[in-house]
Amino acid sequence: MTTSPRACAHQILDVTPMILQAIRSDMRKTSSAELTVPQFRTLTFLNRNPGASLSAVAEFIGLTLSSMSILVNALVDRSLVTRTTDSADRRRVHLTVTQAGRTMLENAWQETEAYLANLVAVLSEEERAVVVAGLELLRPLFAPRATSSAHTAPVLEGATAP
Repeated sequence: MTTSPRACAHQILDVTPMILQAIRSDMRKTSSAELTVPQFRTLTFLNRNPGASLSAVAEFIGLTLSSMSILVNALVDRSLVTRTTDSADRRRVHLTVTQAGRTMLENAWQETEAYLANLVAVLSEEERAVVVAGLELLRPLFAPRATSSAHTAPVLEGATAP
């Protein structure tokens, strides 16, 4: 097996969409179906970055500001996110996950984590160690620059991730 940077990039591009599709499919089938994957990712980002701006969330999720605004409005309408206007600049809003949003995020996270754990259970302990080591090597390469110390799991009470 070649381990050139190009071959590594090819594997990332080849496998990542399959992983994301499996997560999407599982989230649609389970009670975490209450959240779409973009909503799940938005709540995760806001949980890690309380008070983030709409543009910061849109950049992270990969949506236009108008599409992100629609997504956030739906989360606000469901009382999963609060939107607070900046007192110094009324054009700027700060977004924060509510307790109900944290609870829903934690439930969806745990269900998705259990689904993925079931998938990787067929791997040997050594193979799982290789997967974890590989992902830990990739983390600093892909971590957002401003939040490179972001946690692997949402910062939630009772979260089972290390």
